[in-house]
Amino acid sequence: MKKLSFVLAAAGLMTLAACGETTPTENAAENVEDVAANAEDVIENISENAAEAIDNVVDNTTNAM
Repeated sequence: MKKLSFVLAAAGLMTLAACGETTPTENAAENVEDVAANAEDVIENISENAAEAIDNVVDNTTNAM
């Protein structure tokens, strides 16, 4: 009976210990998602800046005429 209790307690502790940790694969996946989100933000900012630059060129050209 003591051995069975010990085995059950050990199994419970191993299960509990396994729940809280993330694997390297999960960490890598999160990093890839973060990089993709950052790249999306950079592309959006570049697009907005390019649009503003074009608007400024058009305004300056119009004002020069």
